[in-house]
Amino acid sequence: MSRPDRLDVAALRDLLTSFRDAVRDHAALLNLLNVYPVPDGDTGTNMARTLDAVVDEMSAAADDLAATCDAISHGSLMGARGNSGVILSQILRGVASTLKSSEVRSPDGSAEGARRFADALTAAATGAYQAVLKPVEGTILTVVRESADAAAAAADAGDALVEVVEAAHAAGQDALARTPELLPALRDAGVVDAGGAGFLLFLDAALHVLTGRPVPLADLDTEMAAPLMSGRMMSGRSDPVGHVDRSDGPVVSGVNGVLDVGEQRYEVMYLCDLDDQHIERFKQGWGAIGDSIVVVGGEGLWNCHVHTNDIGAAIEVALDLDGRPRRIRVTDLFEEMAEEHAVRDAAIAGAEVSELDTCAVVAVASGGGLATLFRDLGVTGIVSGGQTINPSTSELLEAVERAPARSVVVLPNNKNIIAVAEQVDGLTSKSVRVVPTRSMPEALAALVAFDADAEVDVNHEQMSASISTVATGEVTRAVRASASAAGPVGKGDWMGLVAGDGIVAVDAALVPATTALLDHLLGADRELLTIVTGSDADPDVTASLLAWLADRHGDVEVEVHEGGQPLYPYLFGVE
Repeated sequence: MSRPDRLDVAALRDLLTSFRDAVRDHAALLNLLNVYPVPDGDTGTNMARTLDAVVDEMSAAADDLAATCDAISHGSLMGARGNSGVILSQILRGVASTLKSSEVRSPDGSAEGARRFADALTAAATGAYQAVLKPVEGTILTVVRESADAAAAAADAGDALVEVVEAAHAAGQDALARTPELLPALRDAGVVDAGGAGFLLFLDAALHVLTGRPVPLADLDTEMAAPLMSGRMMSGRSDPVGHVDRSDGPVVSGVNGVLDVGEQRYEVMYLCDLDDQHIERFKQGWGAIGDSIVVVGGEGLWNCHVHTNDIGAAIEVALDLDGRPRRIRVTDLFEEMAEEHAVRDAAIAGAEVSELDTCAVVAVASGGGLATLFRDLGVTGIVSGGQTINPSTSELLEAVERAPARSVVVLPNNKNIIAVAEQVDGLTSKSVRVVPTRSMPEALAALVAFDADAEVDVNHEQMSASISTVATGEVTRAVRASASAAGPVGKGDWMGLVAGDGIVAVDAALVPATTALLDHLLGADRELLTIVTGSDADPDVTASLLAWLADRHGDVEVEVHEGGQPLYPYLFGVE
C-alpha cells in the first residue's frame, strides 16, 4: 500500500485521527499508573476526549490546510478536559499555528519540510512551557522540549522528515525514562510521567502516517508492566502540569488555581488584544505588581487574571504594550462591595445597572442523587462529570449559555475541572465566576451561601468563603499497591483521603478505613457532618457508620444524602 510522501492536509488529518485512536487505546494504561493510588488517574481519558473534540472539529471543517489547523486549535481549546487536556491543547495549538502556513514534505522531499516539522515541535514545547509560570522538569514539559530539541538538531543537519521524527521520538523516550530522576514523586511510585507518555503517541502516529509503521498497541497484561515502569511508554501523573504541588492548579500561567487573597486586595480580569510577541513582557509587568497570574490564549487574544493592589497599573501594563483590554472586571477580595462592583462592571460593559439580571449557578455532578440535590439548592444547570469523567469546555459553556441569567457562578467540584471552567468566561458575553470547589461536599456548603438575587461578585466572594470552612474526605479502593503516610497500601485496600492531607487511613475492610477517616476529620470544634453516599454504598454499612458516630461523636449533627456517585461509596464534609 502506498504511503503519502508528505504531510499534506489529508495526512495531517490522518495523523490527528491516528493520535486520537492511539490515546484511546492506551487510555486505560495511562490512567492506571498514578502516583496517587486512587481511581481518578484520568490522563488518558482526558487526552482522548480532548482529541475526540479535535477530530470532530476537523470533520466539520473545510478540507484545506488552513481550515484544518484552525479546527485543531479551536477543537482542542473547546474540548480540553482536565489539566492534561488543557496542556495538550496548548501543544496542539503550537503545532497547528506552525503548520498552517505550509505543508510538511517527507523523506525524499525537501529540507524545508523537515525544518517546518521541527519548528512545529518547538512551538509545541514553547506553548507548553508558557502555560505555567514556574515550570518544573520531569513532566510532559521535559518530554516535549527534548523531543523538539532533537528534531531541530536533525533538521539543522539536513536530515529528511522521517529522520527528524525518529530523532524526536528517540529523545522523547529517553526524556520520559528519566522523569523519575527529576521528580521524587514519580521515583517513589516507580512510574514515569503520563502526559509525556501520551505525547510520545503523537510522534508514533506521525511515523505511522509517514512510513506505515504500526502504532504500538496497549496491553494491560503482564508484558507491559516492565516497559511502562522503565519509561518506554507511560507515567503516573494524573495531571501532567509543570508543577508538583498536588497538581491542583491550572495548566496555564499562574501560581496555582486557588485564588488565594494573600496581601493583594483586588482581582483584575480582562480580555486583551495583544501581539503575541509582547506576552512575556506583559507577564513580567504583572509579576512586578501582583500574583496569582493566569494568562491563556494566543494569536493576538489573551484571557488575563491577576491579584494586585494597583488596579490602574494592571491595566496600564497592557496599554503600554499597545494592547487593548476589554471586558475588564475588578473584584475587591477583602470586603463586600456589591453595589460598587455592579456599577463598575456595568460601566465597562456600557450598560445600565438596572439592566443587570440575577445570578445563576452551573454545577458539575457525578451522580443522579447529587444532581437532584443541587437542583433543590438552586442550581439551574447540571453538567455530568466528576473524578473519572471530566466535562469539556464546550459542555460547560453550553450550560452557562442556557442558564437564565447574565451572570453565572460555576462549581467545578473537582480539581481537574477547575482549569477548564476558568476558560469559560473568555468564551461568553456573560459574566462568569468560578468558585474553586474540589469536591461535592464543598459544593453543598457553597450553595448554602448562594443568593439568586445578589450580584455575581458577591456570590463568588461569599461562596468561596463558605468552602474555606469545610474539611472534606472520601473513601475509595486502591487500584494498585503503593506507600502512604498511613502505611502500606495494597491493591484493593480501602483508603480514607482528606483534601490537603492525602491518605490518612488504610484498611482491607471498608468500615475500619472509614471510621479512621472520620476520627481524623471530626475534631473538637466540628458541629456538622454531611455524608454523601455513592452508588456502591451498602445500607447496612451506612447504618453501622451512623451507629458508630452516635457512640463516638454524639455531639455532631449528621446529614445523609444519596449522591449516587461511582467509585467513592462515601464522601464527607465537616463544618
